[in-house]
Amino acid sequence: METPAESPAPADETPILAERRAKLARLREHGPAFPNDFSPTHHAATLAEHHGARSREELEKDRVSVRIAGRMVLKRVQGKASFATLQDGSGRGEDGGGRIQLYINDEGVGADVHEAFKHWDLGDIVGCEGWLFRTMKGELSVRCSSLRLLSKSLRPLPDKFHGLADQETRYRQRYVDLIVTGETRDTFVTRSRMISAIRAHMVGNGFLEVETPMLHPIPGGAAARPFVTHHNALDVRMFLRIAPELYLKRLLVGGFERVFEINRSFRNEGISPRHNPEFTMMEFYAAYTDYRWLMDYTEQVIREAARVAAGSTSITYQGQAIDLGRPFDRLTITGAIEKYEPHYAGAAFDDATWLRAELKRRGADLDAPPLAGAGVGALQLALFEHTVESKLIQPTFIVDYPVEVSPLARASDSRPGITERFELFITGREMANGFSELNDPEDQAARFRRQVEAKDAGDEEAMYYDADYIRALEYGMPPAGGCGIGIDRLAMLLTDSPSIRDVILFPALKPEDSGQ
Repeated sequence: METPAESPAPADETPILAERRAKLARLREHGPAFPNDFSPTHHAATLAEHHGARSREELEKDRVSVRIAGRMVLKRVQGKASFATLQDGSGRGEDGGGRIQLYINDEGVGADVHEAFKHWDLGDIVGCEGWLFRTMKGELSVRCSSLRLLSKSLRPLPDKFHGLADQETRYRQRYVDLIVTGETRDTFVTRSRMISAIRAHMVGNGFLEVETPMLHPIPGGAAARPFVTHHNALDVRMFLRIAPELYLKRLLVGGFERVFEINRSFRNEGISPRHNPEFTMMEFYAAYTDYRWLMDYTEQVIREAARVAAGSTSITYQGQAIDLGRPFDRLTITGAIEKYEPHYAGAAFDDATWLRAELKRRGADLDAPPLAGAGVGALQLALFEHTVESKLIQPTFIVDYPVEVSPLARASDSRPGITERFELFITGREMANGFSELNDPEDQAARFRRQVEAKDAGDEEAMYYDADYIRALEYGMPPAGGCGIGIDRLAMLLTDSPSIRDVILFPALKPEDSGQ
């Protein structure tokens, strides 16, 4: 039969890897080495759930027939019998998945198959047909009547007791991490449940799920540095989406009154425990609402996500008890500073000179964007970020942001220089950002122009002027509220994960051959 052409040995070839390649070569001599004609009928966790409490006598009487497949993670040959433990994709917990024991002997599978099994390796993927029974030691097992090697594992699994000790390797080789680390599997199962709960809540409240472009001719919807690419057929420069906001609000203009998108966005910025250049967030917009309604609704979304994914609105994050069930606090920027830094009570928060002196004392760079030339509003926000943000452990809405730092938010009708905007903080990090939407096209155009001036002055994160978005507003957008929730950061909270890399299956990393 035809076999694959030999390829050069990889740079990390080891004697174990070479030995397993030789086994694979021998398998190829006897037929398909990677067959694809085995379909399991059961999963290990389901068998344990339905039959785990049954006695030996009950199982022998009923003779429950099963077909099961999974990765062999334990193996022992004991006289005329052999035992193996299969791990499949079911179940949760430290074992990394559902597990069940196989019992193999000559009488069940035949002497030739049993002998071949003795040369199989941990990590191999195996299919078994047989019936359930309980061993003399009381373990639920499958007495195999047939056994097949479905996929040869060339690389050995990490040692059972040490696992993947290096965190960088866990991120880079997530496929191995998922095999051997049950907590990692649990994290991503919880993340999936969280997203499903959010989606169901949104649809149940009349929101329409939509999809908007990921390639933008103009980056917009946030103050961020974009990734730049080129579309060959159109011969134009394009940008990876930094936020879906301006497209979603175009849909409000078009008549969709409640829309949401769970989206991937990209920002060409630093990497940290809370930042990844590719990330997931949900943005939603509702006509005829304002930022007060949005805060109430955002609380609902987060509580429902916690209830479904974590099982409770009372959770623990890195040793700190977090109560998502009570009403979230609401404070202004200056009110939060005075509450968490009492020595600032009565300070001259409207005095730019005083604010600059305080920021300089705290090490802020006043000569670089965005603080170079900043007004009182931006300076107040900078002082808040330096003094208070990390102290907002319990859920807290910070409200009434200055117009200066909120180019897309509706200005207050009664308080000059203030917008109807909030940011939600939990465990000292921003979880959500929302506001009453600016639907005045002339005001929005003027704010875009100020953003362009800031960009020309060196602020790489300032926005571009989006003429088509202004044209859309000129057709009339209903009064509305909109909010973005960081899905990755919420997953960190609900899974007690210290780094954003822990909740992203394949986080951004330096190339392995970078030499760094």
